[in-house]
Formats: sequence, structure tokens, C-alpha cells
Amino acid sequence: MGGAEPLVLEIHKLFPNAPIYTSVYDAEKMQAFKNIDVRTTYLQEKLPKALRYKHVLWPVLRAKAFRALDLSEFDIIISSSSAEAKSVRKTRPGQVHIAYVHTPPRYYWSHYEEFRKEFNFGPMSPFIRPFIPFFVKKMRKLDLESSKDIDIFIANSTVTQQRIKEYYDKPSTVVYPPIEVDKFTPPPTGEREGYILWGRHVPYKRFDLAIQTCNELGVPLTVVGSGPDTERLKSLAGPTITFTGRVSDEELVRLSHTHKAFLFPNEEDFGMSAVEALAAGMPVIAYKKGGALDIVQEGETGVFFEHQTPKDLIDAIKKCEALIASGAFRPATLHRKAKRFDKGFFATKIRKIIEDTL
Repeated sequence: MGGAEPLVLEIHKLFPNAPIYTSVYDAEKMQAFKNIDVRTTYLQEKLPKALRYKHVLWPVLRAKAFRALDLSEFDIIISSSSAEAKSVRKTRPGQVHIAYVHTPPRYYWSHYEEFRKEFNFGPMSPFIRPFIPFFVKKMRKLDLESSKDIDIFIANSTVTQQRIKEYYDKPSTVVYPPIEVDKFTPPPTGEREGYILWGRHVPYKRFDLAIQTCNELGVPLTVVGSGPDTERLKSLAGPTITFTGRVSDEELVRLSHTHKAFLFPNEEDFGMSAVEALAAGMPVIAYKKGGALDIVQEGETGVFFEHQTPKDLIDAIKKCEALIASGAFRPATLHRKAKRFDKGFFATKIRKIIEDTL
């Protein structure tokens, strides 16, 4: 479960009788969907199970699989996509396609150069890398074709709205992802020590920058979550770094109430974890780019740093420490400021867009 899956569940609550279509589906790992009518594409049967969830290998096949779905029974199609799901097609007159876009696919639009360097296919990498430009060119063409069939774009942040305009030349409405703000309500009192960050352990999230910086400062850092980058991150960690692995929702809330600030060293399309940190009463120390610009107000809800370097992050941490000491970041105030991202607003705005469409 990442950030996109809870969003799909919130849309499903608005339309509980509507089925959910996805390319492939592991029911055992998605217990939140166990009582929902989830339907898959032909890739579920055709791809070997060992390779089925290696999403980076199948972008062309996945786009074609979504396009092959027969959705003719539906008047309105709502897609939630950071890649190929919005490739679904309208197959009869009168249908409307509303696309909630987390970002135009990063790996062949906004962050193509970075992903081309980071793509790792194991032993097959030397053989696959020369073909990446060819596949990217094809995927961009398919993506542009799919965008022409979309009636209404919804962006998850201002930066995504800008990308939709830049790459698709389409207008969009910003609707922030739904956050369970009240779940993180901070206690009125309690000791807070050290820094924390959570999320999937993948290279672009720059957990390595946070670890390196806290190593240099010799301050405690708690790293929550897991992923393909976990072992590398552990190899970088000094004695003040603690890894918890994946934790329950209850444990995450408890941890969020015992740390004094949240590190957000990466460029995200939005940044649900940063909002959760605010809801828990922690200021956010954020890289000044992407979705963080919608979430953090300098000196009010956190501190920005300009460059992804230990020096810049160290300066930001010291600035945050001084503000905390001055009483600038009161947990109750930070929680109140996070309310504008509450999931209730998401439901209201999505329903309004659909009612206006009808």
C-alpha cells in the first residue's frame, strides 16, 4: 500500500457499487480491498507470477492492457494514475473520463534523465539500457494519445497541475489527496526527541541524504518503512540511526508523537507523509521543490532547504531547532494547519466535480 491506494479507497467509498480495475492484483497484500469487486487486465493471467509485479518491465504492455478493457457499461470512468491507468478508453458516445493524476509518468516525462541513470534490471541491465530511449519515445506517444481522450483532469498538487499543462496542454483542477488528519492528533504534552521520516525505501526519496546528515550531526534519526533500497541505507547508517521496518498504523502514530521534526529530503509530486507529520504536530524540514511547496510554509509549518546536500540540510535542521526552542512550532497549531488536507475535503471536491459533470 502506497499513497495512491488509500486515495482509490476514498473514491470507492463515494461509489461503493462500482468495480475497481487494475493491471495486476495481489489480494493477499491488499487486505483493504478484500471485500471490493477488483477486476484485472489480461496481464494477471499472461505474466508469470514471479515477474507480474515488476512494474518497471511492462509499461508498454500495461498501457495496451488498460486500453483493451471494455468499460462500455459505465457512464463515468474515474482513473487514478501516475502511469498507464489513464490509458483506458471510452468505447461509446456519452461516456466521460475523469482522470485523477498523481503526476504524468515521471520516468519518461519530468524525471526521465534521472530514471534512465537509476533504472536497474539486475543482470539484464546492459542489454536493456540501450533500448530505453526507444521505449520512452513509444510510451510518450501512447501517453499523449491517452490524454486526448480524457475529459477532466484532476491534479494532486500545484506542480502536477503545471506538468499536466506542460506535457498535455490541458487545464486541471487541484484536489489534494485525502489524509486522515485526526488519526494523528498530537497529545497535549509529551517529550519529543530526534528526527523521523517514513515511506518506501527507494532511491529517489533520498533517505540516504537524511541518514548522511544525521550521521554528521550525531543526532537520532528513526527510519520507518522498507523497500528495495533498505539494505543500502542500512549500510550507510551510523550509531544514531534506527530502522523500524514496516509498522502498524497505530505504531506510526505513536512514533510521530515522540519525535520533534520530520525530514522530507526528496522531491515528491505531493507528499502525504509530510501532511501526516504536520497532523502529528511535527514541523517539516523539506527540500524546496515539488509538492512540498503546497504543504510547508517557511517558519510557520516548517523550514525549507534549497539544495539536496548535507550542508543545506544541516543548516535547515539548525534553523528548525532554533524555531522549536523559541516556541514557533506548537503541535496543536501544526495539527490545525494540516486540516486543509483532511480527507473530508477530498470527498466533497470529488463529488462536486462529478455532479457538475453530470
